Amino acid sequence: MMSKVGSPKSSVATQLWHFILHLRWHYQLFILSGGFLLGGFLSTNLDISSFLLQFANVHLLLFGGATAYNSFWDKDEGPIGGLQYPPKMQPWMWTGSLLLQGVGMVIAITQGLVYSSIYLLSMLFFWLYSTPLARWKSHPVKSLVAIGVSTGFNGVLLGYLAAGNEGINIAVWVAALGVTLMLLSLYPISQIYQIGEDRIRGDYTFAVRYEKKGVTRFFVVSFLIGLMLVGLAIGISNFWLAVLFGGMGVMVGLIVFVLLKGLSTTSEDYSKVMWIKYGTSMAFVLFLVTALILKHSRIMEYLT
Repeated sequence: MMSKVGSPKSSVATQLWHFILHLRWHYQLFILSGGFLLGGFLSTNLDISSFLLQFANVHLLLFGGATAYNSFWDKDEGPIGGLQYPPKMQPWMWTGSLLLQGVGMVIAITQGLVYSSIYLLSMLFFWLYSTPLARWKSHPVKSLVAIGVSTGFNGVLLGYLAAGNEGINIAVWVAALGVTLMLLSLYPISQIYQIGEDRIRGDYTFAVRYEKKGVTRFFVVSFLIGLMLVGLAIGISNFWLAVLFGGMGVMVGLIVFVLLKGLSTTSEDYSKVMWIKYGTSMAFVLFLVTALILKHSRIMEYLT
């Protein structure tokens, strides 16, 4: 059935829909947006029009295009992050994924040289991650660097600069490192149910190399250190908000740890893995959206 759906004879509308599915916009918005939102929170002021434009640019065009580009080279037949039944991609989708990122780059240039340079750096790491010419995805450490820089570290910087700032202060650098570690703590979890397919494809991923035990240990260390760093950055702005963030983070971390212990390494646990990633990420995204609104609507001034 999948080969028929993904065949070249499928209608233009069907192919377009399959391409949109591979952009996995829901995944970008619900799982990867925390860093950008934190950057906006750490800003003293907020240029709302610029912030919202670049938020859409980063998550829909940059992250979405990069995800589709990765899907083109992966050619997955089993479940992938945010897409349980990935349709087969067509040759034109490779061009389409690069075109989306290119349009995003043009929009990023309007934000200035520093912003567009960071945006371009993320594009480069996404390319290194997926392309057969480099294929960092198949290397346990290089894959962490590519994902950590492109989506975690740079996400915070892009959010801060999009809010209307020019210089980057120490709190933002600390927050960027913390978000990177928290994001990476979850990254290998979605590889657990893909171990078999990755081995067949020859991708020596983190989960293939260190297996579930190593993924669990990595989660605990990276998540806790990242949580402390992000809490420290938030604490510079508001102490009690940092305490609340830390308390919520510890509870979420404990829940994820318990769920991780019960996971198998087969695609049967796909829904459990996605629940972990969506649940954990959405908890922080909702927290940051609330904190950002409170701070920049000046409500927090009356609460402190």
